[in-house]
Amino acid sequence: MEPVIATRKLVKTFGRRHVLNGISLSAGTGVTAVLGPNGAGKTTLMRVLATTIAPTSGDLTLLGLDPHRLEERTRIRRGLGYLPQEPALYRSFTVFAFLDYIALLKELTDRRVRHAEVWRVLEAVDLTDVATRKIRRLSAGMRQRIGLAQALLGDPRLLVLDEPTDALDPEQRLRCRTLLAGLASDRVIVLSTHQLDEAAALADTTVVLDRGRVRFAGPTTGLTALATGRVWLSDVADPTALRTYATEDGRYRNIGRPPTGSDIVPARLQDSYFLLLGDTATTRRVA
Repeated sequence: MEPVIATRKLVKTFGRRHVLNGISLSAGTGVTAVLGPNGAGKTTLMRVLATTIAPTSGDLTLLGLDPHRLEERTRIRRGLGYLPQEPALYRSFTVFAFLDYIALLKELTDRRVRHAEVWRVLEAVDLTDVATRKIRRLSAGMRQRIGLAQALLGDPRLLVLDEPTDALDPEQRLRCRTLLAGLASDRVIVLSTHQLDEAAALADTTVVLDRGRVRFAGPTTGLTALATGRVWLSDVADPTALRTYATEDGRYRNIGRPPTGSDIVPARLQDSYFLLLGDTATTRRVA
């Protein structure tokens, strides 16, 4: 099956600064998680995929279309839902009025159909009870859910979501995760996140960016496997470890080259992520 998203040697510069440097990847139906430290280029990649900025060079196709061509870019946007990292909300609007306005911009011109669609996305993000409230009176988490709701309007085939669970409380984060998992069965979702447990739970494919380059792109299970045999527990932090951190039970989880006789434990996604970005040799091998 032809990928819905395909990039080849994608470059984005701002002045002399290379923010994306030769990005080649593809994504099809399901969830693709984009991980990376601050400044890795995640938000810039999301903006390119959402067609809000154009790449400096390289090839890009979305939904089988070329966004460099005006007519094809318009067709892409009709099938695209985008949640930016900082969604622009008209805070003097009520929640319903704002979503109704965005739905109209998305060419839902039939009033009855449009209103039904607004109520559908409000229910999906659990905001029906605040539909008549002004956006400025809502919490940061509620405003984040409004941003997700506007991305879902029109039932787009491609969703580009930049930190979709940012500002959500644990219960709403789980609800959002369940929503996205259900949507992923028949559409393409690309999301950037700092929540490694979210990527582990949702993503079929994971992309790790570091300083504008792809360090890993492949099945999430393949990323997790990178740390197999390289994670061990100890009662105190092991100074020989590449990374070490305390666990819930008061012991320490260590990542790197385990000493002889170590208590080796199964790898998790976060172990491989830390190993990948902290071990130069490993990074070179999988790039």
